[in-house]
Order: sequence, then structure tokens, then C-alpha cells
Amino acid sequence: MLLTGTYQRTLDDKKRLVLPKKVRDALGEPDSLFVAPGPDKCLWVHTGGELERLASRLDERPATDTEARLFRRLFFAQAEAVDVDRAGRILLPDRLVALAGIGHEVVLVGVRDHLEVWDAAQWVAYLRRHESMFDQVAEEAFAPSTRGQVPPEI
Repeated sequence: MLLTGTYQRTLDDKKRLVLPKKVRDALGEPDSLFVAPGPDKCLWVHTGGELERLASRLDERPATDTEARLFRRLFFAQAEAVDVDRAGRILLPDRLVALAGIGHEVVLVGVRDHLEVWDAAQWVAYLRRHESMFDQVAEEAFAPSTRGQVPPEI
């Protein structure tokens, strides 16, 4: 599944978010999704299958890994299944909306295997802080990985 794009949205008074038809199609018209806290004060939205893949990747880390254990607890304890109604809406849980500081105006962002829901003002601020770093980050993201490798001897 490849989720891309940026969508300006408005939450209604009940904190329902309308998923664009293009996004629903990319998700495979699911009956439910999972909403969880994400980094940088946003919410992550996953399908059940993608959440299982994330869990499997975390399971590769040993139970003694303090950071992985902390992430598992904070993430999965707060993740919540939400139904997708006939109008393509999901109800964002109040406590997660409060945790992320999300207001009435939001931005829905496709991030490959999941969606992110941002408060619109927070998204604009995030872009301003990071847009100038794009070229540098792109170079590092596509550089050959040296993690776990022994540096060559001189």
C-alpha cells in the first residue's frame, strides 16, 4: 500500500474526519482503522495489516531493549480501533485529539504505509522548520547504510 498526498480537512463537532475517496481507495475501503499517537504531535492512522507489520518489526527487538519496550507500551496502550462509516468518516478519540493538540482544522498526510493527522497550524510550522533540510535528509536517507558495520582500517 502506498499512501501519499496532503489533504486539508475539517473535523466536525464530534471530531469526525472525512477520509478523501482517493485515500479510502488506497486503503482498500476498510471497515475499521487504528488511530494511535505519533511522533511530533500528530496521530498515526493504520490499517490492521499495517499495524501488524509494525508490531512484527518491533518484535524483532529484544524484550530487554528499553526504548522498544517503552514505545510498545506508550503506542499500543493508546492505539484505538475506529470504524469507518458509510460516509468515509472516522471518529478521532477525544484523548488522542487532546494529546496531539489537534483543533478544528487538520491536515491528513500520506506517509507511505500510514496516514498522519496534524493540527493544521502545527503542520505549517513543521514544514517551515524542516523544508530547507530536504536535500540533506534525502542524501542521508538514500546513502548506503553503515549501521552495524565495522569502519575500514586506515
